[in-house]
Amino acid sequence: MSNPLAQLAFRVSLTIAAIGVCGAVLAAAVGLVLLAALPSTAAGTQLCGKSEFAPAGDKDYLAGNNIGGAGTAQCVTVGDQGLRVDSAEHDQPVGGPPAASPSLLKGCHQDICSEDSGLPVQVSRMPELTGNLVTTPAEDGDYATAYTAWFHSKPAVEGLPDGAEMAIWLRANGDARPAGIMVAGAMPISGASWDVWFERAQGRNRITYERVGEVDSVRGLDIRAFGKDAVNREWVKPDWYLIGVEAGFDLWRGGAGNSVDSFELKIGEQPTPSSPSGPAACTASLAIDESWPQGFTATIKITNSGGRPVEGWTVDWTFPGEQRVENSWNATITQKGRTVHAVNADYNGLIDVRDSITFGLVGIGAAPKTMALTCVPR
Repeated sequence: MSNPLAQLAFRVSLTIAAIGVCGAVLAAAVGLVLLAALPSTAAGTQLCGKSEFAPAGDKDYLAGNNIGGAGTAQCVTVGDQGLRVDSAEHDQPVGGPPAASPSLLKGCHQDICSEDSGLPVQVSRMPELTGNLVTTPAEDGDYATAYTAWFHSKPAVEGLPDGAEMAIWLRANGDARPAGIMVAGAMPISGASWDVWFERAQGRNRITYERVGEVDSVRGLDIRAFGKDAVNREWVKPDWYLIGVEAGFDLWRGGAGNSVDSFELKIGEQPTPSSPSGPAACTASLAIDESWPQGFTATIKITNSGGRPVEGWTVDWTFPGEQRVENSWNATITQKGRTVHAVNADYNGLIDVRDSITFGLVGIGAAPKTMALTCVPR
């Protein structure tokens, strides 16, 4: 552990555990560093140390300066669930790791954890996770405004997580771009479209969802939906643990003037595991998104209506007229005459009980007004 206060808190928890205090036993067992180990920090306190953390208002939030491998200086001022980058002398090439990631945190960053956060949680039992974020962007610099979710093979970490780093980019400024290769474009998740990037680096999967159409604030962002997409693509394993969620900035060049004005992460109750009951079943419905005289776009929603997970699916329908499918995404579609057959992609066949996924298409011809679809588990 690099933080001396964190080391002290961890050793104290081990000592108390030896005499039987239950809470400390748990802390020692999972290796968490409690918020109490960090200095009591009033809003407006400045952090300039490479790995400095401090409370950010409520006890379940921390703020971190998070300077990475760069040797350049940076200072941030901590607010009540907010953070401002006062100075940042970075000049790192884009495409590689950022020079720094100043951010607010709920959960754990390596071996430093906020208190009463509701994290870690196992991916297979991930509750609802919704984020509200308001930022003010800097005018200059190469940076990204982003959420970052960290996944690890165990419920506690000493050092870097070994599972996955999942970033959700809301804004890319200057020459900033995600690392790796783009594997999917304009994926519909949480009410917006996202380009999906992937690379294997530093012993873990690095996943980036880059928003199509930049924004500086979001409300009700469904972070669990991004996690489910990553699970479907087999980049995150169901038996891993989500250990922390951060919101802030990845900085390559400059970055002073960026601020998180407010950040809130709402974590629902973990679902109670239950044994599968009844057969797998699914339903499908089609909604017209846009239409014009010569064509239309549509989204097909598939819902698991059975008692166990669906591990693959097909959807069939018959167009009422001479419509035909011109293009599609998130499914493989074939058409013979008016009859259409859709099969899941290799990354979205799994649908948990009561969950849903979508695929889309571009159609030629008049948009159908009503149409019956048949969904069958594979």
